[in-house]
Amino acid sequence: MPSTVIRRFDYSPERRELLIEFVTGRRYLYAGVPESEAEALRNAFAKGVHFNRRIRGRYPAREVTG
Repeated sequence: MPSTVIRRFDYSPERRELLIEFVTGRRYLYAGVPESEAEALRNAFAKGVHFNRRIRGRYPAREVTG
């Protein structure tokens, strides 16, 4: 199901980094995210709900600009 919050995301297992682009166009890189968590996001029916419950505030994040 398409998300009304998350436009797209990409995961780097080597670096354990999750890049999330929101529908607003803002992009954030979350560090130290386990591959299992990225897979759970990929499989989640409501990606925005999953993100808010399991990722936001649990992993260090920085906004990616440019």
